[in-house]
Amino acid sequence: MITLDKILIINNFLDYYQASSWLKTTLVFIAFLFAILILRFLILKILKSKEDRNVIQNEVAIPFLNWLTTYGILLFILIYFSNFDWMRKKFASIGNVEITVFLIIIAVLIISFANRTSKVITKYLLPRVYDRYQLDRGVQFTFNRMFHYSIMAIAFIVSISTVGIDLSALTVFAGVVGVGIGFGLQNIASNFISGIILLFERPIKVGDRVIVDDIIGDIERINMRATVIRSINNEHIIVPNSYFLEEHVVNRSYSDPKMRLTIPIGVAYGTDVEKVRLMLLQVASDEAKESETMILDPEPFVNFVGFGESSLDFELFVWISNPNAVLTTQSNINFRIYRILADHQIEIPFPQRDLHIKSFDGDTIKINK
Repeated sequence: MITLDKILIINNFLDYYQASSWLKTTLVFIAFLFAILILRFLILKILKSKEDRNVIQNEVAIPFLNWLTTYGILLFILIYFSNFDWMRKKFASIGNVEITVFLIIIAVLIISFANRTSKVITKYLLPRVYDRYQLDRGVQFTFNRMFHYSIMAIAFIVSISTVGIDLSALTVFAGVVGVGIGFGLQNIASNFISGIILLFERPIKVGDRVIVDDIIGDIERINMRATVIRSINNEHIIVPNSYFLEEHVVNRSYSDPKMRLTIPIGVAYGTDVEKVRLMLLQVASDEAKESETMILDPEPFVNFVGFGESSLDFELFVWISNPNAVLTTQSNINFRIYRILADHQIEIPFPQRDLHIKSFDGDTIKINK
């Protein structure tokens, strides 16, 4: 006969068994976590202790080890705790699909795995293809971005289908998002579409030297919303993508990298202008012999601008093959011009003002008083 005391004993035993089961599960998880972290530490120590190991191998092996550790822990949680009630317990629902921790972990694994795989492929595999076909830096960046977007879109669709959500059930949500984009997210949508246009039409591309608001810089990245420009002072400027389609932007690397430099110079009145012209052409010829970017086709040209207030004004037109060498080439030519004019004792004038003081007689001063 089952008495009240026996029922209490059975309940106490079941409570003790459940408590001990939870304690056992927790200890096993902590032991596994501790073991995998110790193993990771030992492998890292072995990699760093070998000084003769190639640095590139460490740069590949260490991120891969971190990646393997993270996914190992997640997979262990997914497999070991798969039969627990809290893993299967519903806390939300989308249509007829019950959202559980188990489904969320699977979706996170799929999306994060796709993201990591995309980065590995674009960093280590695709560059070999680019080198084989000699694609420029801008085309490489475009392919990398489109490949990454495609992989992530496929991963999102696969993760949604894996957890059992019917894509047709997202039509209402897509409609709400569309309305939000149309009203509240106009700038974001505009910059995103502008970024896609920039990647395909390529009015600018990664590696181009541009001038934005009188700031000279190189295109570093074209992201979903904005473009990153690194100025010649190593300052990074974040410019919305729509700016490049709506405003005037100077792209020095758009089609022909050749660029003309204009170096102004003034000499004193009375100087032999033909002599000045020959000296300036000699400067251009000497710079072309020592410079890798200075070119003589088109030929340098000396422009006699006119007669200034205190000088005869000239301009030396030269061409360079690399727009990134503007400052160094212009500086070198200025040094040469100053040196050759000093050697030939040709004066470089500067503005002068004469102050004339008129004298007054004593009667005038008394009247003014």
